[in-house]
Amino acid sequence: MRLGGAAVRRIWTVELRPRTGGPNLVCAQCTVHTSTHEAASARSVALAHLACHARADALPGHLRTCQCRAQGCQWHPRHRGCAGPVLLALTQGRGGRTWRLADACAACAAATSHTAVVPDTQLGSPRSPAPRAPTHAAHRLGAEERLRVRETLTYLAAALPQFTSPAARLLAVQCTLRADTCGHAHLPAGLLRGMCLRGRREVWEELVHGAWLRCPDLRSTQVEVQLLDRAVLDQAPGRRARCRAAHWALQPAPLRLPTTSPPALRLIALVLAAYTVDRAAGRLEMDVLTRLGGHSRQQTAELLDRLVAVRVLATWHPDRSTDEVFWELFVPRTHLRPAAADPCPPVP
Repeated sequence: MRLGGAAVRRIWTVELRPRTGGPNLVCAQCTVHTSTHEAASARSVALAHLACHARADALPGHLRTCQCRAQGCQWHPRHRGCAGPVLLALTQGRGGRTWRLADACAACAAATSHTAVVPDTQLGSPRSPAPRAPTHAAHRLGAEERLRVRETLTYLAAALPQFTSPAARLLAVQCTLRADTCGHAHLPAGLLRGMCLRGRREVWEELVHGAWLRCPDLRSTQVEVQLLDRAVLDQAPGRRARCRAAHWALQPAPLRLPTTSPPALRLIALVLAAYTVDRAAGRLEMDVLTRLGGHSRQQTAELLDRLVAVRVLATWHPDRSTDEVFWELFVPRTHLRPAAADPCPPVP
């Protein structure tokens, strides 16, 4: 979309340059050089500065276009092309020294490494009106829940270390979706027991080691978690909608698995459920699937084969030309019982 013959550009980039007394924030758009004083707050200052740009240059949704495509899609490996709604994508570069906030379609955002989706309403002021509640039909089909889970999986793929286990990623999904505006989340003992993670200290230690949360007191009947990543603060939409998504993620219809299933199998089923459309089929780039699931290509293929073996998927196959994975859900056949014979046949 163009305004007055000129393309609408929505790309903002800042750089943190080391200096004595604390890193300097350098913004190419407004030629700002700001001292952050403390290295620990440097990232927060950078993200807040980018948010100011996005608020100041706000555009209606129908005027926003994929900036990645406008740059020749140089930010990610080749994939099938632009698709999905235009989102705000936050990308970290050079080990956290550069940050880019830009409009990108859902397909490009998912294919770009070290990228998380930032909901538009997260950039608004505290007085911003609440987003409109989803329609009854959308809620019934789980469309809003799938969208929230897709955003969370994309964020965690960039925020967590690559070696994070599937069990820790499933736990991080619940913490992210249940967190309040202060980064606190409460996980009841029954929830952890249902996820087969009650007392699994090593899973929590993975997230602590990645500097994503503080180590909680696991002896309490309700584990209180403090998340350290500011990206989870002021999430949108409201907490009630995100809690519904957290509940859906426990048993993601229509790819439900027993809670006793291995965490790796449950995580890949959650990713597929988040990208499955209403006709009980889905498609996704293999690179995106492996990144969201935290596995290699070979491990991902083995997990998909296991889903076929347990009759969760009917079939799956890769497309070598587009590097996409296609899958179809298993739909059990309904066997009709033959009508019982009439015990009192009519007399001829």
